[in-house]
Parts: sequence; C-alpha cells; structure tokens
Amino acid sequence: MTLLALSASVRGMRPRCSAEDYCNPTETQSAMAFLALYLIALGTGGLKPCVSSYGADQFDDTDEKEKKHKSSFFNWFYLSINICALIAASVLVWVQDNVSWGWGFGIPAIAMAIAVCFFFSGNLKLQHLQISLFYMRHKESNIKGSRKIDHTNDLSFFDKATVEIETDQLKGSTDGQLICVARRKNGYSCWSPKLPHPTGITFHLRHSSVIFWVPIYDRITVPVTRKFTGHKNGLTQLQRMGIGLFISIFSMLVAAILVQERLQMIKRHNYNELKEMPMTIFWQVPQYFLIGCTEVFTFIGQLEFFYEQAPDAMRSFCSALSLTTVALGSYLSSLLVTIVSNVTAKNRKPGWIPDNLNYGHIDYFFWLLAAFSVLNLGVYVWIAKWYTYKRAVGTLR
Repeated sequence: MTLLALSASVRGMRPRCSAEDYCNPTETQSAMAFLALYLIALGTGGLKPCVSSYGADQFDDTDEKEKKHKSSFFNWFYLSINICALIAASVLVWVQDNVSWGWGFGIPAIAMAIAVCFFFSGNLKLQHLQISLFYMRHKESNIKGSRKIDHTNDLSFFDKATVEIETDQLKGSTDGQLICVARRKNGYSCWSPKLPHPTGITFHLRHSSVIFWVPIYDRITVPVTRKFTGHKNGLTQLQRMGIGLFISIFSMLVAAILVQERLQMIKRHNYNELKEMPMTIFWQVPQYFLIGCTEVFTFIGQLEFFYEQAPDAMRSFCSALSLTTVALGSYLSSLLVTIVSNVTAKNRKPGWIPDNLNYGHIDYFFWLLAAFSVLNLGVYVWIAKWYTYKRAVGTLR
C-alpha cells in the first residue's frame, strides 16, 4: 500500500496526465504500480486464510460453550470484512475523488502500519491457545500437532495408497494403519474429497446486504433451526452451503426479470441512445438482497467447512484453498462473459452483452446463469450425499 501511495503522489513516480482520464505512464511507473498491486495480492493471500484459522483456533474444542461459539466466529469475522469493505468503497473513494489519490492509498497504508504495530505488540502479550494432543498409543498421529483422522469405508480404493507401519505390528492392532503415511512423505492426505463448491452503489448494496443478513442468521436462524435439527450450529456446513446455492438461483431469476422490464421500457419509449435511464437503481436492491443472503449461507459455510473438515495441521492451507474458489470463479465468470459475447454477436448482431446494453439481451445471460445455478445445485447435492464428516481420533486436552 505504501508503494501504491507513493506511485500516486510522488513526482517522478506519478505519471503525467494531460487530461482527467488520459495519462501516459512510463514503463518504470507502470512496473511500480503493478508491483504494488501484486504485493497487495501476495499479502492478502497469506493473511486471509491465516487470520480466520488463527481466530478459530482460539476456541477450546473441549469446552462445549466455546465450541458452539466457534461457528459464530466465522459469521462475525465475515461481517467485519464486509463492514471494512463498505467503508473503503465509500470513505476512501470519496477521498480519492475529492482530495487526492495519494491520500486515498496513503490512509489504508497508515492503517496497515498501525495494524502491524498492534499485531507485534499484542503478540507478545497474547495468551496463545496451546492445545496438547493426548492419544492412546494405538491412536497416535504421524504428524506432530495433528489428530489422526478415523478411517471410513468410502472410496476404499484410496486404501491402496496406505502402508502398514512398524508401530502397528508392535501394538498388535492394524486398526490405525490406514492413516496414509504417504501424507507425511508426499503431502497427500486421506480425507474424503470435497467439492462444495460491482462497482458503484451496487457494491454498497451487496456489502450492506451481507451486514444485514449475518446478525439475522446468527441470532435468529441458528437458534430456530437448532430446535428442529438438534445440531449445535442449527445446520450442518453442507446443508448451509446447499441452501445458499438454492437462494442464488432466485437472485439470478430476479435479475433477469428486472432486466426484461428495463428493456421493455427502452423499447416503449425509444431509450436506446439514452445515457441515463429514468429508472432508479434501487430496483436492484432485491437481487443484491438475495445475493447477500447467498453469501452468508454459502461462503461463510464454505469457510467453516474447509476449516473444520481439514486435518488439524492443514487448516490454514485448506482455508486458502477455499479462497482460491473465489479467484477461480472470477476467471470462469470472465471466460463465460467472453464466450457468450463472441457466440451471440455474430452476423452483425449486437449480441447479448454489447457495449451499449440497451441494444443487448443481458436478461438472456441471467437466465443462462440461473440454469447453471440449478445444474450446479444438482451436482452439489449429488456429491454432498457421498460425503462423510471428519472423525478425529484422539482426545484434546
């Protein structure tokens, strides 16, 4: 962030602009800006999965009260992220537009510096939750600081990757041999495979929706569903993600219907070349309201799922894998938009997603996304039925 602030404020590092939207940066200036962006991405990739895992690790699994509150931690953690994102998209954008880009990047750089100071000063005083693992001798793990994961009969062909270790013979039991020594040697792990799987004011609507839904889910949905299911979290992680995927279908349907109404208005009043439609953007509130609800169910459920179901020594790594689905989804979304634009814009037709959306049919694209969402939910339910939740062998104390 410091390098980005310098590239936007220091003479020589800041490109010269002949007009408000026209700048001519040198190769060195461009390289510095991209270096700063890649450093931010690198830092974020290392920080996000570790923060969530580290926070969840502070809850004692031997204490039923703390164990119940661990699920709430992921909800409020995601809420804090969206609150900060909302502030950044409003306050900092205002600073960039009305003060300077240097201060727009400088303020978060200063905030990060303060956060680093708090981290190191607090790290000296923080009482880390030290979890010592106690095992009966025949239940010891091959990885220090990690419990053994109980063997299941699902996908038994993976058992061919296991070997019988010498200690199993000494203990007179082979119950614990299917722990995949290959995990220690080659980095594999024998746990069942899991496939869970805007800008402007719309950006504010999305984050505001998440901020609205998190307290409702944590304080109302969980206690109510707990009475019916008996599960400490109300819903299992797979159920929670499945409900989120189901809600996402309706968000796409609502978006498609809204675009249809907009295109009909354009056709009735010949608004094709009109730059600003006489239609309030708040008509998009319902779809973003549903998208925020989808995030609370699916993304937070996914974050908790990757943490809880990972081996103890791989929680941060698996949380990072959870975040990669967001990145891969963004690339896949861009690819889908490109394919649809190229396929539908043939024979001099504007296609579904032209530069001027008044001539297109982006409603067809939302119908397509709704169909993909239905297909995605079907595949998810089919795979989720196979899944066996992790059973860790050993007692925490």
